[in-house]
Amino acid sequence: MSATNKAQSLPPFGLKDKIGYMFGDVGNCFILGLVNGFVLKFYTDGLGVPAAIVGITMMLTKIFDAFVDVYVGNKADESAVKPGEGRFRPWIRRFRYPFIIVAIMLFLPVVSGWALPAKVAYIAVTYVLFNVFLSTVNIPYGALASALSAKSDERASLSTFRSTGSAIAGALTGYMIPLFMYETNAAGEQVISGTRFFIIAIVCGVLAWISYEITVRCTTERTNVQAGRKLDAKKMVASMFKDRALLALIVTDFFVVINQQLASINQTYLFDTYFHNKTGMAIAVMFNFITVLVLAPFATGIAKKFGKRESAVATLIFAVVIYGIMYFAHLTDWRVYLVLMFFGAIGAGYFNLMVWAFITDVIDHHQAITKIREDGTIYGLNSWARKMGQAASNGVSGILLGLIGYQSSTAGHAVAQSAGTVQGVYALATLLPVVCLGIAALILAFWYPLGKKEIAETERILAEDRAKATEA
Repeated sequence: MSATNKAQSLPPFGLKDKIGYMFGDVGNCFILGLVNGFVLKFYTDGLGVPAAIVGITMMLTKIFDAFVDVYVGNKADESAVKPGEGRFRPWIRRFRYPFIIVAIMLFLPVVSGWALPAKVAYIAVTYVLFNVFLSTVNIPYGALASALSAKSDERASLSTFRSTGSAIAGALTGYMIPLFMYETNAAGEQVISGTRFFIIAIVCGVLAWISYEITVRCTTERTNVQAGRKLDAKKMVASMFKDRALLALIVTDFFVVINQQLASINQTYLFDTYFHNKTGMAIAVMFNFITVLVLAPFATGIAKKFGKRESAVATLIFAVVIYGIMYFAHLTDWRVYLVLMFFGAIGAGYFNLMVWAFITDVIDHHQAITKIREDGTIYGLNSWARKMGQAASNGVSGILLGLIGYQSSTAGHAVAQSAGTVQGVYALATLLPVVCLGIAALILAFWYPLGKKEIAETERILAEDRAKATEA
């Protein structure tokens, strides 16, 4: 059967693909919402490991794992197309099992009774394995978008559906986990429960498995992604530094991810230590995701009218202003804090909603200037930047908590923080977004080259290349 006949035999791209692709990030974020938002809290207050030690350990393991993303992306590009399954879906089908199992292993309550060196070794080993298996699921999942459709507008819609899926799972985990992760000790104090965290991890793992199954069953790979090339590290690095759009997006995403991670982590400490309100904590963590649902119906129209880069710069600056007001106002009412935080999260959330469309633009631009299509490899490079951002956020958060004097709890016993530490937690939660989002806005405004006009030119070049290939 010819390539044309094969394409005609496949069902057309539609809502089923969008929903199936959305559930891939629902699955990712049932796990990542738990791990990124709460594993540091579990390590410090559930296991009793000092925050600085946890931060440095997680940062070093994340740096190692970041390079795995590039390797997995290239291997995904090289994978043979399996009849009826495609190139990327089999990765999700196979590797979801070890990924979910290791995610649950991150929250073993028995570790609280181990000696400190054993705890640190446990954190390092399980966290490395978690991130390695995350790469084997998430990188092929990200590259899958380009295999579902060759049309840029359809792939842009996948970005919105993906971000919506992330927001749904993130909102659920962000709201529900704080309501179940505490127990009351003999002294009547609310403390972190290692056993409850373990049960929560199992529930999130089951929900993730179901979500990945929906992705595998409801998506259809249609395009022939170029394959068969071996990884050439020197050429890849040289290509990255020549491609201004790719490099600028990588650095922008690095700082946005740092902010996203720190927001999730620091809000947990803020509402536990400063506001002493676990309901507010649940709502605050949920805001980091639910704002995406608010933006989703309007994001594509905004990007189409004003341009993705132009609108992202404006919303990031808006977020910087809001968080700056929160820092200087030094709010004491958690309700007022949440109202302002909602608007700040709206400003930061627009870029997170459209980032997958940004990546597609960069992949197209890279193809226009190099004449090579490298979906998995470029997605892996961007994921590398995101992993480095996560590593930096884990390290920065742990180190800064140590610098402001945060005292880790021992299992089953709450620790009263000093007044200076409490004020320091507030400063971290409000000032760090000003710095990270401000840098991201400047990079997009003055370094990232793909504005509305430049993207139109890229589409013209690719259309000409496809026309020449058809004539040949």
